[in-house]
Amino acid sequence: MKIVAIRSYLKKMALTKPYTIAYNTYTDVSLAFFEVELANGMIGYGSGSPAEDVVGETTEQTLQNLQSNFVQQLVGRDIRQFQQIVYDAFVQFPHLPGTLAAIDIALHDAFGKFIGMSVVNFYGTKIKPLPTSVTIGIKNIQETIDDAMEYKKLGFRVLKVKTGLSVEADIERIALLHEKFGNYFTIRVDANQGYTLSELNTFISASKKYDIELIEQPTPVGIENELLALDALDRKILTGDESLKDAKAALQFATGDKPFGIYNIKLMKCGGIMGAIEIATIAKNAEIDLFWGCNDESIISITAALHVAYSCSNTKYIDLDGSLDLAEDLVSGGFEIKEGYMHINDLPGFGFHKL
Repeated sequence: MKIVAIRSYLKKMALTKPYTIAYNTYTDVSLAFFEVELANGMIGYGSGSPAEDVVGETTEQTLQNLQSNFVQQLVGRDIRQFQQIVYDAFVQFPHLPGTLAAIDIALHDAFGKFIGMSVVNFYGTKIKPLPTSVTIGIKNIQETIDDAMEYKKLGFRVLKVKTGLSVEADIERIALLHEKFGNYFTIRVDANQGYTLSELNTFISASKKYDIELIEQPTPVGIENELLALDALDRKILTGDESLKDAKAALQFATGDKPFGIYNIKLMKCGGIMGAIEIATIAKNAEIDLFWGCNDESIISITAALHVAYSCSNTKYIDLDGSLDLAEDLVSGGFEIKEGYMHINDLPGFGFHKL
C-alpha cells in the first residue's frame, strides 16, 4: 500500500495552567503535527514536541524538517516497509528526535491501520495497565496541597512532585503532603538536575521515612559518576532522564556500577518507538526498570508511548500525563484513564480519532 500524501503543520496550544520546574516556567506549548495518507484513504498521525533545552531541537525546526525534500519524497513508498523508512529517517536526521518521533509515530499509526491491528498487539502486549503519575510543579505549600487534593478527587494515586530549587523547601513539601494524605499517594520526585550531590544526600536522608518511590534526574547532566558515591540501594531508585537521550547513553550507564536503577524513556528524546525499543532492550538485559515519561504532548504521542511501554516487559512506571495539561488537542480517544490507570483500546494503529 503506497503513501500518496504527506502533510505537516505547527499549532501553538495553551496549557490548562502554567507550571514551573527547576529551570523554567511554561504557559503554552508548540506542537508539530505530521500526517501520512495511504492510497486507501487511511491516515496515520504523528506529532513532535521536543524539549529544546534537553535535545537542542525546537518544534519550529521539527516543522522545517518535516517539510524537507527528504520527507516529501516519502510519497510513493510502501507502508509495509515502514521500519525501513524509519531507519532512513534516522540516517537523514541524526540527533533530531522531535522530527524522528513525528515520522515514526505517524508511520506506525498508518501501518497499524493498514493491517487492522493495534501497535501494541503488533509488538506484543507484555504487561497489564499501570497507574500514571500526575505532576505538581514547583509551587508553594498551599498550592501543592490544593493540586494534590484536586488529583485525589479525580482518582489519581501517584504524584510526581517537581523539586530542585531549594532542598529544604522540597523536604518540607514532601513532609506536608505525607502529613495531609498519609499513604494515600505514592510519591515520586523530579529534581530536573537541580541538586548537588550533597543536596541529594540531604534529600534522600530526610525523605526515607516518606517512602519516595523514585527520584528523577537529581543532578546535572555530565556528573553521573558522582552518583556512584551513593549507596547502591539509594541508586536503585534514581532515574536517568536528561542524561538518557538515546541508546548510546543507555549502554554507557548499563555497565559496571550503575548510576541509575531506572531509565526514563521519552519518545521526544529518543526519536520515537523504534529508538525507544533500543533503549528498552539494553535496559532489560542490564536488569534496569523502565519509566516512561513525556513533555507537554498531544494525545497522539502520549498514546504511542503507552503502546510501546506496554509492549516492554521491564516497564514498571509510567508518567504519561502530558496531554492532560493541554487546553485543546487535535485528536481524542487513544486511551482511557480509570482510577488513575491508563487503558488503551484495541482499535487499529493507536486508536485515536481526529477531531
